[in-house]
Amino acid sequence: MNTHVCWRHLLLLCFVAMASRADWDEGGSFKMHWPQLPNPNGWDINVSDYTLADDWQCTETGPVKQVHIWISWTNDFVGIITNVHLSIHLNFPGPPYSHPAVLIWQDNFGPGQFVMRPYASGVQGWYDPISNWWHFPDHAMIFQLNIPLKLTEPFTQQAGTIYWLDVKLSVISGLAGWKTSMSPHFMDDATVWNSAQSLWQELRNPEEPTESLDLAFVIDPVPEPATMTLLGAGLLGLLLRRRACY
Repeated sequence: MNTHVCWRHLLLLCFVAMASRADWDEGGSFKMHWPQLPNPNGWDINVSDYTLADDWQCTETGPVKQVHIWISWTNDFVGIITNVHLSIHLNFPGPPYSHPAVLIWQDNFGPGQFVMRPYASGVQGWYDPISNWWHFPDHAMIFQLNIPLKLTEPFTQQAGTIYWLDVKLSVISGLAGWKTSMSPHFMDDATVWNSAQSLWQELRNPEEPTESLDLAFVIDPVPEPATMTLLGAGLLGLLLRRRACY
């Protein structure tokens, strides 16, 4: 073994730990009213062709370290995500209904800057809110999309403030949908940007138009402590063994 091999192992450990850190499981840390978990029998709303947004209330002042959303692919045809665009807006309370207002933060995340992992499955529908086309059932697989925010582009939220998270995915060879969440419903309906009319449009259940829709996401403040402990222990072990590399 030589120095190059040893440092390859070190870099591999860092990569695995970072990918693991990006995951979020039920019971993990969060910094919002509550995690909006995916409805395994809900809808996936087209986020490849449109920008979708949902609101959250900050529960603790401080930086946002990670954003997690849940997605699926129509007909379970899994495509390739080439870019994730996230933006955060202040809240316009209405009337007639609340929606994203002033842009206060945005960033783009390319391949290698986010992780998509299989999460669960269920009988789910597909909904295009602008054309009002929907199909149920449409697909089964659920994925978690984990986006660690860049250290050079931080966002610090303030306790008690209502924010909106906007998401737009650029994809090839498929169509992705942002999953709707389970109850309880928080505040106002999620929205979609209708570019033809230059307005935010409320999202409602296409089968039950009086039923509000929320979207599945979590605002995560910190890396998981157990993962960071594991990373530190692994790095220490490799450094102690470094002489064996020469």
